[in-house]
Amino acid sequence: MDCPTEQTLIQDKLSKLAGIDKLDFNLINRILGVWHSLPSTAPIEAAISSLGMQAEPLSAEGQARIKIEQMDCPTEEKLIRDKLTSLPGISALEFNLVQRVLTLSHTAEALPAALAAIRELGFTPVVEGSATAREEEQGTPHKKAWWPLALSGVAALSAEVIHFAELAPDWAVAGVALLAILLCGLTTYKKGWIALKNRNLNINALMSIAVTGAVLIGQWPEAAMVMFLFSVAELIEAKSLDRARNAIRGLMDLTPERATVQQVDGTWLEVDVKTIAVGALVRVRPGERIGLDGEVTAGNSTINQAPITGESLPVEKTIGDPVFAGTINEAGSLEYRVLAAAANTTLARIIHAVEEAQGSRAPTQRFVDQFAKVYTPVVFLFALAIAIVPPLFMAEPWYDWIYRALVLLVVACPCALVISTPVTIVSGLAAAARKGILIKGGVYLETGGKLGFLALDKTGTITHGKPVQTDYMPLVEQDSELCRTHAASLASRSDHPVSQAIAKHATENGLMFATVEGFEALPGRGVRGTIEGMDFHLGNHRLVEELGLCSPELETTLERLERQGKTVVVLCNPQRAIALFAVADTVKDSSRQAIEELHALGVKTTMLTGDNPHTAEAIAQQVGIDEARGNLLPVDKLQAVEALQARGYVVGMVGDGINDAPALAKSEIGFAMAAAGTDTAIETADVALMDDDLRKIPAFIRLSQQTAVILKQNIVLALGIKALFLAITLTGQATMWMAVFADMGVSLLVVFNGLRLLKK
Repeated sequence: MDCPTEQTLIQDKLSKLAGIDKLDFNLINRILGVWHSLPSTAPIEAAISSLGMQAEPLSAEGQARIKIEQMDCPTEEKLIRDKLTSLPGISALEFNLVQRVLTLSHTAEALPAALAAIRELGFTPVVEGSATAREEEQGTPHKKAWWPLALSGVAALSAEVIHFAELAPDWAVAGVALLAILLCGLTTYKKGWIALKNRNLNINALMSIAVTGAVLIGQWPEAAMVMFLFSVAELIEAKSLDRARNAIRGLMDLTPERATVQQVDGTWLEVDVKTIAVGALVRVRPGERIGLDGEVTAGNSTINQAPITGESLPVEKTIGDPVFAGTINEAGSLEYRVLAAAANTTLARIIHAVEEAQGSRAPTQRFVDQFAKVYTPVVFLFALAIAIVPPLFMAEPWYDWIYRALVLLVVACPCALVISTPVTIVSGLAAAARKGILIKGGVYLETGGKLGFLALDKTGTITHGKPVQTDYMPLVEQDSELCRTHAASLASRSDHPVSQAIAKHATENGLMFATVEGFEALPGRGVRGTIEGMDFHLGNHRLVEELGLCSPELETTLERLERQGKTVVVLCNPQRAIALFAVADTVKDSSRQAIEELHALGVKTTMLTGDNPHTAEAIAQQVGIDEARGNLLPVDKLQAVEALQARGYVVGMVGDGINDAPALAKSEIGFAMAAAGTDTAIETADVALMDDDLRKIPAFIRLSQQTAVILKQNIVLALGIKALFLAITLTGQATMWMAVFADMGVSLLVVFNGLRLLKK
């Protein structure tokens, strides 16, 4: 399994098997993750074998993505985690609260037991890909009736008014208050009872204890109002979280459900995009959205690619150009051949990558989660002490101190603190995706604001990466056309932009390529091969020196051309250098502006390139880069990054080629350029820029800094108001309904504060 062709074959084959929940392809490591509920992996292995491929299972376990609609915050996560970790056959749990998804690694026998355990907690688990999940997708969403909550509010307010104005006896006030509690509080009591049975002090348990305690000490109107306010706040919080939850999924709506496909008889028919196979011919009219990734086969038009790359201006497309699902055809009619199935389009991979990133814990989130584990039981014990110690040892009235303890219980849950972090991170990830910046995890979103040094590759990163041949110079008396043919033949076998420029120039001048035997790429230096029985090398200054074929005259010529900002490669036979070719690349206008913005943010820059030092210096001066280093092999780029890290810098690396891979992996954040449509870049990069605009990196850093500020604001806000309310409660000035406002009000404040990132 090396490329998307095999991926599509496997995907089409396995998707027809019952019990397959999800497929996750990693083409780099040739690994297929299969989340299934099959008794064994034998059917999967057989299906793959029928395609002429061999599957070697790395694990006998399956994985299931379980949708749990009632799982909104860490209280439910802890309940489920505590319940499932004791079950045999469960090896790993991964929670994504924003998407309400639990990823479960399990043996075949453990899945039914895990689903039953989740149901015992009062939740409704639905395995993604199952028949139940498909029915839910096709059905209309169930909306909860609003009238019980409204009637509860009227009853709670009536109980307060009747009690204050003494319009009826106490039993009547209690009856009206009880009606209010039953109308809106039964769900809270049910969840609270389940939590207490499982020895978990979540917000539902604490609220149930507090309201029951208020009833027992005769505070009927306040108990009713507290339960009503809590239910309203829960509803508002759920709606707010839905906004963050749908920020990424909304991208999926960009893809049309149907597309016009050419049939076997040549006619055109509109069909569901999910049924369209790779290789099909699709027609798209002006103004329509493109349904699948493909390559234009007829027509020309301008395409608005903003949903994928974040580009503000439409892009010209003609025959041979790629098009992406979710983009808009603005002008002419196009026909394109499908290159990826609906589940494997660039847009689908973006959505999948960001959803996976949402499930990862950012450093701040890990800290908050650890803090919350200690905070809640400590506050509960403190409230218990408040209720018991003063009356027993200080002769204080029981009623007053029990009431104060109940108030403390209402604000004891750290929901505001815990939920603020994932909402902020997800909002940041969604805002970045809309700009064409794909961030692979909250850790990178947080780290981005700390970058001190950015290392950049040259070709395709700072320059356009599409150089043209500018000079040809024979160095010996030999057939000029034969020299150019030999050089172009070697160059045509390489994917390096410099080689491609030489090959393209030869093609445009009518030269025919010769057969090359024993071809070999020499990373960071050039290529070699055998033509008509003679060995040839085509490479840079470094390669010529390694071959021992450099001379003072050649050195002078190379230096002169390199100082002009040109890249020079030399054709050599075993005895001497035969000819040289100079190639020039142009700097992107966006590169100059990006470097200026990076410097304004306090980020230093260095260029690491395999090109010669003179060219590197010339390009660096054009764009304003601080340092430039040339003649670097992949290992040299790696060592350059390590040297910067040794100086105490947080280092980012930007590249677009395999030569940059070691340095990209070593840096704190690896940025992949022009990742749109590229499986490798989306899978391996920490941050993928969906087009080749370097200005997205300072935009990413600014977003990271804004995210860090909001995270700090939310933590200070949540803890500060809790501490303030604790002091007010101890002085006896707080009431239970005020505590609800303090607790749920802070939760709403931090959620809304985190959602501000969606507007960035």
